[in-house]
Amino acid sequence: MTDTVDGRGGATADAQPTKESAAEEHKATGYSWYVLSVLVIVYMLNFIDRNILSILANDIKADLGLSDADLGFLYGTAFGVFYALFGIPLGRLADSWNRTKLLTIGLSLWSLMTAVSGFAKSGLALSAARIGVGIGEATASPSAYSLLSDWFPKKMRGTALAIYSSGLYIGGGISLLIGGLIVERWNGAYPGGGPLGLVGWQAAFLAVGIPGLLLAIWVYTLREPVRGQADGIETKLPDRPFRGFFQELFAVVPPFTLVSAAQRGQKALAVNVTAAIAIIAAAVGLIQLTGNVQQWVAIAIGYYAIFSWAHSLRHRDLPTFRLIWGSPAFLYTILGYGMVAFAAYAVAFWAAPYAERVLGESKSVLGFWIGGGGAAGGFLGVIIGGRISDWLRERNPAGRILVILFGVLSPIIPLIIAFTTDSVPLFYFLNFLLSLLGSTALGAAAATTQDLVLPRMRGTATATFFLATTLVGLALGPYLAGQVSTALGDNLSAGILSILVAAPIGTVLLFLAYRTVPEAERTVVERARAAGEPI
Repeated sequence: MTDTVDGRGGATADAQPTKESAAEEHKATGYSWYVLSVLVIVYMLNFIDRNILSILANDIKADLGLSDADLGFLYGTAFGVFYALFGIPLGRLADSWNRTKLLTIGLSLWSLMTAVSGFAKSGLALSAARIGVGIGEATASPSAYSLLSDWFPKKMRGTALAIYSSGLYIGGGISLLIGGLIVERWNGAYPGGGPLGLVGWQAAFLAVGIPGLLLAIWVYTLREPVRGQADGIETKLPDRPFRGFFQELFAVVPPFTLVSAAQRGQKALAVNVTAAIAIIAAAVGLIQLTGNVQQWVAIAIGYYAIFSWAHSLRHRDLPTFRLIWGSPAFLYTILGYGMVAFAAYAVAFWAAPYAERVLGESKSVLGFWIGGGGAAGGFLGVIIGGRISDWLRERNPAGRILVILFGVLSPIIPLIIAFTTDSVPLFYFLNFLLSLLGSTALGAAAATTQDLVLPRMRGTATATFFLATTLVGLALGPYLAGQVSTALGDNLSAGILSILVAAPIGTVLLFLAYRTVPEAERTVVERARAAGEPI
């Protein structure tokens, strides 16, 4: 088989797989499982470093003089916007460079910035550190999704990605368990501040950040698989792998977006400016409606950047654009799952404050039950959901979409009961159940996005998938619950229940995905070739 490199920096191959590649479709090696195990640990640390802010929030608020709005902005929108935006160029780099090296660099960066968070003396300094964490973490899933899609055959892809995704729930749960423990013990041992004058919450950041630097050395030892081997489309890396990365960076980061648009001509620049004006107008309207400036400025930056990037991608890499942004099936899938993330992030963030504020639980108790229950439920749900999605996929080309739909609908009744009951044990049980039910959808959604593109596009597809989970889920879900609660006089129960608006939206989107995914997957190569892919 002959490999070539096209003018867009992407690699191509002829349509016929080699015998060796075809054999890889039928088995996963012991080394495949070893790589998966290491990547699960990486993803666990990813969410420990990301989510530990939740259990430390009250101490940080008191020491740095922040408001709840500041904390919510740090946790959700600010982190999410930078995570999503930098995920695009880093996803492109995962498609064109050594994924193991990229993940090593990213892990080192976010671990270092987590540790640096422990030295923050102001909200501004902590914001800068959290942005660094977001940028570093943006390397993780594009690299990992692409690696696992090459180490595991297509028929096991949902299971492998679900196992990897379990790190999300385990890490999120562990962050609550160990964060509170570190703060209590440190402050107990050093009431006036310990070495270097650090207090408990600062020590917690250091304790979870430093181990990541050691883990990065382990990640660096992982072998890089042959790209596309599991699909029989072995793909050579481009000669200039960083060219695409910088193209994506300029296409997504304002104000370089205007330069990128101008380079494509006056019409492209006019479209870009028009979109910017429309997004600014919408943001101004939402600011006037809610009174929250920083939330909607950040959202406007994020959505404008995504529009600029997608419009640029159409000119620079039409096959990738057609298989992602030009594919209704792909968009229905990621936005449908975005509704799952919308609710899941809101519950994950607000469950602990709700238990403390409304049910009167202590941090140590709720950290154990919510953290432990969330980790156990999420782990079981994502594994079971991934396995079922693969089983259904073998029998129905759109079978995985049914699992995503289950993740939208099944949490409705438990959520209503959980945030209206006075029973503490029932609340904790339902928190476990919500984590289990909502997590079933992730492996199915991730695998579907990988199936709808060519191997060279998987990092970009993953980054696009995470735009929906982040800019729809993380940036809007927790915020909506808090905004409604505030509008109703700090009625947190009503605020959390307001996220149920996502259920009907997600149902419609996934019904459309169910109808369109089989044909889209069947015609991937055909549509890519029609868009100019020499394959």
